[in-house]
Amino acid sequence: MAFPITPLPQDLPGSPSDFSPNEKKSTPSAPSNGGEIMAIDDVVPSLPNKEVDAHAVTKAMRRKAWLHYAALCWAIFVCGWNDGTTGPLVPRLQEVHHVSYGVLSLIFIAGCTRYITGASLYLYLTDRFGFGLMVFIASFVIASAPPFPAFVIGLLFICFGAVFLDAGANAFFASLSGDTSTKMSVMHAIYGVGATCAPLVSTQFAQLQRWSFGYIVHVGLALASGIFTAFAFRFKSQEDCLKEVGEPPHEKTEESLQGMNKYRQVSRLRAMHLMAFFLFTYVGVEVTIGGWIVTFVINERRGGPSAGYISSGFFGGLTVGRVALLPLNRKIGEWRVIFLYLLLPLGLTLVVWRVPSLIGSAVAISLVGLFLGPIFPIVMNHAGGVLPPELIAGAVGWMASFGSAGAAVFPFVTGAIAAGTSIESLLPLLIAMMGMMVVIWAAVPRHRIK
Repeated sequence: MAFPITPLPQDLPGSPSDFSPNEKKSTPSAPSNGGEIMAIDDVVPSLPNKEVDAHAVTKAMRRKAWLHYAALCWAIFVCGWNDGTTGPLVPRLQEVHHVSYGVLSLIFIAGCTRYITGASLYLYLTDRFGFGLMVFIASFVIASAPPFPAFVIGLLFICFGAVFLDAGANAFFASLSGDTSTKMSVMHAIYGVGATCAPLVSTQFAQLQRWSFGYIVHVGLALASGIFTAFAFRFKSQEDCLKEVGEPPHEKTEESLQGMNKYRQVSRLRAMHLMAFFLFTYVGVEVTIGGWIVTFVINERRGGPSAGYISSGFFGGLTVGRVALLPLNRKIGEWRVIFLYLLLPLGLTLVVWRVPSLIGSAVAISLVGLFLGPIFPIVMNHAGGVLPPELIAGAVGWMASFGSAGAAVFPFVTGAIAAGTSIESLLPLLIAMMGMMVVIWAAVPRHRIK
């Protein structure tokens, strides 16, 4: 509940804060006419001249918050399904259409333009048309997946929808006050569930004559996501959606008070750009493994048609890691534990490269997924602690969108290199990318810079 308190000197506007720079906290409401400050330590709005049933209001807000959470988790599940679908189909696409690795890798690069475009437009479109409307449209855009040969063109629209769903979900939860690390990790674990289930379906359809019918499942999931997000957010802006769950408005930055627009402010955030490039490489590693590891196992480790299940093993490890490793994240510290989660997969990838064992490769790839899994939600949660609160939504939206472009660039580079050498070049490329991530993360600030 909200209780009136007598303002102390350190509580007056303009006084320095005594909270840890890496913590999120609720902003107190404006002083009332009587000179009192209302402390907001629960999700109860201030309604003048009316008696407020605090328990009823709080219960309604919490129900709304869980509805938002469920809708965005379903949207993230669809994004995971989208990313996990392609890998098991790659060998079949190559067999049916008789194309080289270089030509086949166009299915990865086709979405790059849409990823970059989505990253550039996310902040403008959500401010202009509302968060709820944009995630609703994105859910239906992702449902446009056509079968090959229109596959490459259709991927443009799929990626545009996926980038808005991914960016919107991450930006929304990063904007919440309090500790959101558990919810963020669970949401991204649900992404892993989608990416784990998709290869199980794709592998079955890849062995059928009409393999493209697998996208019927994809379309159904995306349509359901569109309906769910429309019901949960009702085409409202992110600010209005946050108010519905009792979130106070974020304190404006000095630049905002001076009239500087959000685009310019966000573009000046060095920490955001470092984390965006980090995620660009991370998502590239994740999707490159999911997209090409089946081809590697079939060609280099003599795996059969069931090798597609190795992709499910990778994404299954990704899912488990995002939840099971939460205690370790808290014990070591989220900034420091990233280095552990990069060095362990680097060593395991080296084992897959140098040890020619089918079973060993399958187990190692699953463990790579286990340790890579927590990285994305940790980075998103860390962004909420080091970036200015007013700019979190736009900055995290850009980070998620720009990071998604890595899902197009690095798998394409892998295919292009494999066309000139062999698919075995996948592993040294992954090792180099993980090493680059270690260097980038070392430059990311640990605390909010004032």
